[in-house]
Amino acid sequence: MDDIVRQAMAKWPHVPHCYGWLALDARGGWYMRDDRVQAAGLFPQVKGSLLKHDKLIDFIQRNYECDDAGQWYFQNGPQRVYVELEATPLVLRVGSDFSVTTHTGRAAQVRHCLVDETGHLYLETDRGLGLVHSLDMALAADAVEAGLWTPQDVSADDLPRRFGFVRSPAMRRPAPAATESTTSPG
Repeated sequence: MDDIVRQAMAKWPHVPHCYGWLALDARGGWYMRDDRVQAAGLFPQVKGSLLKHDKLIDFIQRNYECDDAGQWYFQNGPQRVYVELEATPLVLRVGSDFSVTTHTGRAAQVRHCLVDETGHLYLETDRGLGLVHSLDMALAADAVEAGLWTPQDVSADDLPRRFGFVRSPAMRRPAPAATESTTSPG
């Protein structure tokens, strides 16, 4: 987490959490979801605006973490912005040497390989569970054929419970307190 974020949290410890405004798709893309988009439907059916500003994306990714309830969030200064997930908290890239990196740029060590009923490939890593990026499926298949990874069957619906993450913190959001803001992350 960035030092400036830690300082803001210490200075303003009671800023309300934000729900529904940020989402991560199955290819590692970040989406901003304003009030209009949220009213139009749930993520990923209604995605919102794909973020393209590299410095903003880097800031989000450096400050992307998980709370004790398995809800992933971006710590935006003093405000915790919970993230809606299309698939898993991480999207994994596979290198030509079969190294694995999270969509946030962190190296990850593979512990287990899983495949769901639709053929999506997941890796349980030391960083958490991630979906293998669709562009890297040929490399992942090579790793399986080489005997480096042995896929085990899993139900996609069982992943959140089994690996302790929440796809939609907005759906689990506590009732707003009288002082809680419903405005955009700021």
